[in-house]
Amino acid sequence: MKTRLTGWGRTAGSVAELVRPTNETEVADLLGGPRAVIARGLGRSYGDAAQVGGGLVVDNRGFDAISPIGADGVVTVGAGVSIDELLAVSIPLGWFVPVTPGTRQVTIGGAVAADVHGKNHHVDGSFAVHVRSMRLVTPTGVHALSRTSEPALFWATFGAMGLTGVVSEVTLELLAIESDRVLVDTDRFDDLDAVMAAMVEGDERYRYSVAWVDCTSRGQRTGRSILTRGDHAAGDGARRAPRPARLAVPFTAPGGLLNPFTIAAFNELWFRRAPRHREGAPESISAFFHPLDGLGNWNRLYGPRGFVQYQFAVPDAGAATVAEAIHRLAQSRAPSFLAVLKRFGAANPAPLSFPQPGWTLALDLPVGSAALAPLLDELDELVVAAGGRVYLAKDARLAPETARAMYPRLAEFAALADTIDPERRLTSDLARRLHLREG
Repeated sequence: MKTRLTGWGRTAGSVAELVRPTNETEVADLLGGPRAVIARGLGRSYGDAAQVGGGLVVDNRGFDAISPIGADGVVTVGAGVSIDELLAVSIPLGWFVPVTPGTRQVTIGGAVAADVHGKNHHVDGSFAVHVRSMRLVTPTGVHALSRTSEPALFWATFGAMGLTGVVSEVTLELLAIESDRVLVDTDRFDDLDAVMAAMVEGDERYRYSVAWVDCTSRGQRTGRSILTRGDHAAGDGARRAPRPARLAVPFTAPGGLLNPFTIAAFNELWFRRAPRHREGAPESISAFFHPLDGLGNWNRLYGPRGFVQYQFAVPDAGAATVAEAIHRLAQSRAPSFLAVLKRFGAANPAPLSFPQPGWTLALDLPVGSAALAPLLDELDELVVAAGGRVYLAKDARLAPETARAMYPRLAEFAALADTIDPERRLTSDLARRLHLREG
């Protein structure tokens, strides 16, 4: 079935044939044909990573099995199982995913492809760290991968956005929890320096840490923030699975709804309603980890032109890049509806994994402002100069030469990918735009 596909940002769409295999043999047959192929889960990568114009897009939702969870928290799940579906099974049994992004509407295969990270990277690393093994279908066969079985291909698959093959199942280690609540400390800061200092100081005291940053305020209030930190609560007898969204955006909002004025007004209200200091407030897993999941189709709020999420990481030595990016954003008046700052811990061996020790800032930016494209080009230069990179799972507009500067192991990755896909059938709109298979 030919379908027009976009990422969650609803930009840069293309038409491909969408197919949903249910076993590895069917996937192998698709990969054996002449057409370009890429896997897709729930479509939550923001840019053009899970689409390939004129090719075949493999919907992984047909791989939907969940094994019993072992006494050690180890579970094997189909690549098409969402984090939401896994949590519905695991939380009542006292287990949580060890790493979750800001939405649970992500498949396990997608979590591998993007090597997702969460509010606990400074403690627990990215998703890859908790995967014991997986099965990968490539044009040259099916591979059973682990840290000891084909370790180079195992690590290369994390963060590669589907370019090493189609993941069919994943075995991972879950995190034991006693409650469906998180005890949260909240602090409000009037400037960026203060919140960044508090985050560094709290690295060893909090498992989860994230700051919302106001990117519309200027002057002495530039970068004012709300910092929330916490950990799972001790047992209280309740381990309920997250509830589905009760509300949804029913239609695409008119263009211009999210503009500098409405976003500034929202940010002012959001900052003022947060407590100056509060300790140990219980929050549900949904509210703390996945607040946007409470509103279905929220990406429609950005209007018919969609939005760009720009997320970069820089080392600790490049912390000034975070401040400069927020300063330039505020000065340009390119409105950012949501800006999230987190700490990163140690990187893993995956050549295309995004996290590196230091800082990451994610910005949601409506398409439409004439200032947006040149601003992001400027930020690219700042990030490269600081030794940082942009997250490929969010990207919709990087240039090939910039990607190569940000990911110096691209040539190594491309050479490995050629060993299991010599005809280069595995590709995507992202890969074509950035020449990722060319190194």
